[in-house]
Amino acid sequence: MNELNHFDDRGNSRMVDVSEKPLSDRTAVATGRIQVSPQILSRIQSGDTRKGDVLGVARVAGIMAAKETSRLIPMCHPLNITGVNLDFQIDGERASIEATATVRITGKTGVEMEALTAVSVALLTIYDMCKSMDKSMRIEGIQLLSKTGGKSGDYQNPKGDPSR
Repeated sequence: MNELNHFDDRGNSRMVDVSEKPLSDRTAVATGRIQVSPQILSRIQSGDTRKGDVLGVARVAGIMAAKETSRLIPMCHPLNITGVNLDFQIDGERASIEATATVRITGKTGVEMEALTAVSVALLTIYDMCKSMDKSMRIEGIQLLSKTGGKSGDYQNPKGDPSR
């Protein structure tokens, strides 16, 4: 089997054919963090931003992004996602917000890209909604924490410490 399966034998790009794969319950969990100033964090927590509920909007944006991943990443299959949860953990000491997305499907291919996309867009939305206050925010540590299901089985990221 070609290890780089998004290329054919001649090196041309292709979408992997999953038509013969069996359906499987699959889950992927991804996380990432945005570093903000203590002032921005305080304003997000109190709801005192000009653009409204920053984390509420970021949650909806991340969920929408998970559903649209195949339109953004060329070789991703369009998927009938069965569930997306997007949660935020505020760290006052570090003045940061961690986003964690869990995406579920019963399908023929995994949802890792959808979970990573959900986290990325949620964090970008926080940046967008707060950039008028401070453009020096930093998005970091976007990573897959775990995945279940499929031919390759379960995966737990050995470097995926959410308390980073």
